[in-house]
Amino acid sequence: MALNGTRILLVEDEGVIVMLVARMLESAGCTVVGVASRVNDALEKVANLVFDVALLDINLAGNVTYPVADALRARGIPFVFATGYGSAALKAELRGAPVLSKPYVLAQLTAALTQALEKPDVAVAV
Repeated sequence: MALNGTRILLVEDEGVIVMLVARMLESAGCTVVGVASRVNDALEKVANLVFDVALLDINLAGNVTYPVADALRARGIPFVFATGYGSAALKAELRGAPVLSKPYVLAQLTAALTQALEKPDVAVAV
C-alpha cells in the first residue's frame, strides 16, 4: 500500500524526534495533520482532527498513551506504537497493535504504517 496522501497524527514529546519523523513521513508522501506532545492534547486531536492513522510514542513525559490508543480504537482509527521498550511494554489488550522499535528508519516506519492501514482490525481488536 502506498502511503502517498495518508494523513497522520503524530504523538511524540521529543521535539527533535517530531522534526525527524515529520520529515520522514513527508518524504513518504504523508501529511502530518497534527502533533501532540501530551496525552490530553492527543485526546483532543483524536476527537477533532481527520486523519488516517496515528503514530504514538508510548511514553509522553512519564504518562502512557493508552487512553489515546483506546480513543483511536473507539473511532476505528488504526495506530502504530513507537517505543524503545518493545511490545512487552504494552498492556495485554493492545499487544496486537503494530509496534515500531526506536530508533527506526524510513523503511521500518512505512512498513509499520502500511501494516496498520492494511490490517486495522489488529489495532482495534479487543
